[in-house]
Amino acid sequence: MKTIGFIGLGVMGKSMARNLLKAGYPLIVYTRTKEKAEDLLSEGAGWRDTVAALAKEADIVITMVGYPRDVEEVYFGENGLIANTREGTYLIDMTTSTPSLAEKIYKAAKERNVFALDAPVSGGDIGAKEGRLTIMVGGDEEAFRECKPIFEVLGTNIVLQGKAGAGQHTKMCNQIAIATNMIGVCEALAYAKRSGLDPWKVLESISQGAAGSWSLSNLAPRMISGNFAPGFYVKHFIKDMKIALDEAEKMNLHLPGLALAKAMYEELAAEGEENSGTHALYKKYVNK
Repeated sequence: MKTIGFIGLGVMGKSMARNLLKAGYPLIVYTRTKEKAEDLLSEGAGWRDTVAALAKEADIVITMVGYPRDVEEVYFGENGLIANTREGTYLIDMTTSTPSLAEKIYKAAKERNVFALDAPVSGGDIGAKEGRLTIMVGGDEEAFRECKPIFEVLGTNIVLQGKAGAGQHTKMCNQIAIATNMIGVCEALAYAKRSGLDPWKVLESISQGAAGSWSLSNLAPRMISGNFAPGFYVKHFIKDMKIALDEAEKMNLHLPGLALAKAMYEELAAEGEENSGTHALYKKYVNK
């Protein structure tokens, strides 16, 4: 089996890497803080001290880092992936990043006879742990076919959306839909509480009807329980919404719902919740 290099072991990345290890793939990892990798190393993963060292050994490299600037740092420069991978290597960026950066990576990789895919995901910490992520892919069909067995370890809903950058554009659609939906979920639960209803019974009814959504089924129970640990960070969601608004502006598309959600999340972050889960937006309703 081909050796996979994995860069970025955060809330989702670590579970994704673990699933690849469990599936039998030889796995080498790199992250800025080695302590984050210790449990994976004890389970059989190998450690590499630099991005360049990992790039020189891996047949396939998956990146799952925080921000577009982190993606830039990992992929470019004399110590980055582009400069150090062998011909025929597959580079898969699963970070939610900008479509333009995905296109830049694709072009730079192609010049070195390296294959690049942008493949952001949705499904949060639960989807990552259970290997049930939705994976939105941009890039060449042949590269997609070669990497699909790996995607199938990580997710269950895997779609090639189009050329390089298409995966990132699709992820923006995903985040736009989630942003305003999260406001609705929070307001529904706040209404239930203020009106004296049992929120668990309300959830039992409305999650199975026309109001049903992933956020309602998976994050509303955490809101009710007061568990705001991150499945996806507030700070990263703000980053995603900014990307979506910037891309929409380039297309002369006005998205007032998304702008409202971003403003609310920025207020939440300013109140010290940037490292909480996105469902912590509920606190803006129940703490008033």
